[in-house]
Amino acid sequence: MMRFRFLEKVEKIAQFNIGIAFSSISHQTQVSRFKLCTVYSSVRCFQSGRFVCGGDDSSLRHWSQSPTRVFGNRVSRAMKNDAQKALFDYLHHTRTLSFVDAEHISNNSPRFISSLLSKIDTRKEDISQSLTKFLRYNPINEFEPFFESMGMRPSEISRFLQRDLVLLSDDSVLFENFHVLCNYGIPRSKIGCVYKEAREIFGYENGVLLSKLEAYERLGISKPIVIKLVTYCPSLLVGGIDSEFVDMVSKLKGLDIACDWLGRYLSDRRTYKWGRVLETMELLEKMGFKDEKLSSLLKTYPDLVGETSGKKAYVMFDELLKVGLEMNEIDKLVIDHPEMLLEKSVKSILAALKYMIRIRMEKQFIVRILQQHMKLICSSSLLGPKAVCSKLKIGREELHQIIKEDPLKLFSLASKTSNRRIELDSLDFRNAEKRVFLLKIGYVENSDEMVSALKRFQGRGDELQERFDCLVKSGLDYNVVTEVVKRAPHILSRPKDVIEKKIKLLTDYLGYPVESLVESPTYLCYSMERIHQRFSMYIWLRERDAVMPRLTLGTIVGISNTRFLSYFVNSHPEGPATWDSIKKAST
Repeated sequence: MMRFRFLEKVEKIAQFNIGIAFSSISHQTQVSRFKLCTVYSSVRCFQSGRFVCGGDDSSLRHWSQSPTRVFGNRVSRAMKNDAQKALFDYLHHTRTLSFVDAEHISNNSPRFISSLLSKIDTRKEDISQSLTKFLRYNPINEFEPFFESMGMRPSEISRFLQRDLVLLSDDSVLFENFHVLCNYGIPRSKIGCVYKEAREIFGYENGVLLSKLEAYERLGISKPIVIKLVTYCPSLLVGGIDSEFVDMVSKLKGLDIACDWLGRYLSDRRTYKWGRVLETMELLEKMGFKDEKLSSLLKTYPDLVGETSGKKAYVMFDELLKVGLEMNEIDKLVIDHPEMLLEKSVKSILAALKYMIRIRMEKQFIVRILQQHMKLICSSSLLGPKAVCSKLKIGREELHQIIKEDPLKLFSLASKTSNRRIELDSLDFRNAEKRVFLLKIGYVENSDEMVSALKRFQGRGDELQERFDCLVKSGLDYNVVTEVVKRAPHILSRPKDVIEKKIKLLTDYLGYPVESLVESPTYLCYSMERIHQRFSMYIWLRERDAVMPRLTLGTIVGISNTRFLSYFVNSHPEGPATWDSIKKAST
């Protein structure tokens, strides 16, 4: 009798069928939904860090972070693939999560996968079967791989686990709002950041979150930009509409600038305060950039606004005025070198001014160097005069005379990144065209990023430009293409005609918008044969309502052949025969 009570309560935790045999139980065990305090040695089951005896804090640790490895065998890539498949099957078939949810969670929770493998003997041949058995007898906290797949670091996950929530279905409101964000277009891997910064939005009632997203569209902001806005600034979704943001949008409209310019500079590496953006715009107006001038400046270099605060820029302008530059000269400098307002550039300019003032450089020479070499100043990081004098074993007067005779000595003698310029100069001269292309898409001359990019981008400069232009002509925004190729430079290693054919297949054959490439740029790297076969099978299944209508390109084209057969081809009784005919037709 006690055996059946125990089984009933374990079943309530995981909602599985557990068919295990007990040899003997000496006394009744109390089992709660959140914790199994005692598991008798006579119960035949796999060891799991989740089921820990005792009432101390260690028993509350989620089991994937357990430091004890049951089996210490080396884990191969094939083992990880088997573990992903087992977790997918558990989530999709046992827990009835959708194909897309189960696939994303299983493919994007590597730490959790490793912890699963640590609980079984990986020396056994059938890893997948062992893990299937493990998951049957050891219900997991589904929020662990879920949070990891949302982009959270493993060290952060424990802060968001709750004792009374084990299954994703336990918090249907959270999961529903997660799907609202996914369906709206926010990348699943970015939703973890949204959850950390604006957790309360995942508790909104049905329809509330979507209405907030649509409210920003009604301000005249396109959907792709709303997606980036709420991804990098989730606080916009908390409470009512952000009044400072609305004021900034109104100011942009007054300058006849579409709000899509925001898409160029939004980044997950920055935090945004819309009051600071307004402050910077007002400062630019005070410095002489009014109406058309300000509009032109923002259109040319949109990440000037929001990159640094107005106060920092004002300090720089004040120093430039002190050394003798006139307001109209500063105006021209900013127009010619808008990058000088970036935070990194502001620091470099102030450091260069300090350097020249310390060696008692005359104002007229300082002004001349600023006007002639501003681009180089913005991209350079200088040592102090004392360090340079010590290295050269000269006095400040001598250093002053050297730079006065040859201003470029300021950079060759004092630049911290001179070793990088040497490395650049030592590269093959054929990189010259490639460097021109990289400068056009935002890389800075003599920077570490430029050196790395010269190695990562494969092909001649004119070829890269031609392929880049091909993506822009397909309908993608120039700034969006810039971000995409920086993230996945290998997509430009394909010939222009091949890129055009793949885009045509995407838009004309599959019926997807060209913007789908932004989420899955590596689609362009797969063979034409694979793409056409996968698309044909997917369209056939879609016409029969056998698959979801808008799966991502990564899901359709990117998954392995084995999984494609299992979860697409075999999902319909006539699927295998249709797949064979598609393959024969393509050959």
